[in-house]
Amino acid sequence: MACSICTYLEYALESRHSEYLAASSETLRRVSLKFAAYGLVEMERARSELETHRSVCISILAAEAV
Repeated sequence: MACSICTYLEYALESRHSEYLAASSETLRRVSLKFAAYGLVEMERARSELETHRSVCISILAAEAV
């Protein structure tokens, strides 16, 4: 059972990934490389926040102990 923070951070990562893919499309890349780079940074930030939380999340640690 995942905690609500894990669920939120997983959703945020999926959302940022989708935004990055959209920004990386050929059409938008020609318009704004800065927008694509920002999307990549935000996606990596979301991934980092999720990994950091998972390292201390009681739900994850309890599941690993079983």
